[in-house]
Amino acid sequence: YVDFMNENYRPDFTYQDFGPMFTTEFFNAEDWASIFNAAGANYVVLTSKHHEGFTNWPSKVSWNWNSMDLGPKRDLVGELATALREHQPHIHFGLYHSLYEWFNPLYLDDKANGFQTNKFVETKTMPELIELVNDYEPEVIWSDGDWEAQDWYWNSTVFLAWLFNESPVKDTVVVNDRWGSEIPCHHGSYYTCSDRYNPGTLQPHKWENAMTLDKSSWGYRRNAPSVDYLTIEELLTTMAMTISCGGNLLVNIGPTHDGMIPALMEERLRQMGEWLSINGEAIYASVPWAVQNDTFTPGVWFTSSGETVYGIVLQWPENDVLTLGSVKSTSMSSITMISDSAQQELQIQDGSNGLEISFPPKSAVSSQWAWVLKMVGIEAAAAR
Repeated sequence: YVDFMNENYRPDFTYQDFGPMFTTEFFNAEDWASIFNAAGANYVVLTSKHHEGFTNWPSKVSWNWNSMDLGPKRDLVGELATALREHQPHIHFGLYHSLYEWFNPLYLDDKANGFQTNKFVETKTMPELIELVNDYEPEVIWSDGDWEAQDWYWNSTVFLAWLFNESPVKDTVVVNDRWGSEIPCHHGSYYTCSDRYNPGTLQPHKWENAMTLDKSSWGYRRNAPSVDYLTIEELLTTMAMTISCGGNLLVNIGPTHDGMIPALMEERLRQMGEWLSINGEAIYASVPWAVQNDTFTPGVWFTSSGETVYGIVLQWPENDVLTLGSVKSTSMSSITMISDSAQQELQIQDGSNGLEISFPPKSAVSSQWAWVLKMVGIEAAAAR
């Protein structure tokens, strides 16, 4: 990062000089809401403030370092909240907020004092959170920037007690687990544990995989080559693995300074939504099955809903026959492929390595990537 700054910016350039360059002249909240809907999103989390302390709303405690006073001259949080609620009301609105700030002298003073003072918390970060809740009523609060101090410094329990008992969103809000250095993966409505958390096994508590389309960044890199972005196949692989193990998927995108979602990122979101429009019943409202992934064929992940089991197949099998080591047939077994236009019942037979399923002709299938088997009357096979 230092080399990039030295090579591309004047010697006396400071972080604060980025403020006027953040212009968002092309930002259209309704367009963003439409893209999120096309992506199949059920909830959206907008960054209200990251670690540099710039607030994307006109915060009363961030004078001259907010999106109304500097740069956009707009309330970006408010515009997106309104667009979602007016045009895509089924999508829950959430906000990311960083507790700490890299450069804030009040925070640096508290840190120098071993966090035995909390002037920064009392005058900056807690008033911000209360503003966000009262003014925008988010249904998700995604806290971050907590790791340098314990929860008692951040006054986390005081805020959360108010949030869940007195705030205007007390009956609808959920929070993550980043409220102090020892809190992640231990306390929260759902756990995020670490960035790109994807354990690959069933977890006892609801969790979320917060991951990025850009393999190397949570923001926008104007020098990023296309190979640094996840392919749709890689994105669907991550989704299948996450959902099968009981997690939610939060897909990070990095907008440009002028308010656009980069075309390649938008394409990935729309491709994901296209796949979900066909196969979404295996994802939305599903729960983990008795087995998360197949014991014989790699790249097959399972979910379930009631008596139905779904098998998300990431690679089309050779010779159009898939063998599942984790699935046992019964006299009531019936298997179809969701994206098969004919919706024919697929031929099955017990083989030496598991249940063998004959796929339909690929020309009759509408899904381009990852195929979902819908299975009823089957059981989990004993370990072989």
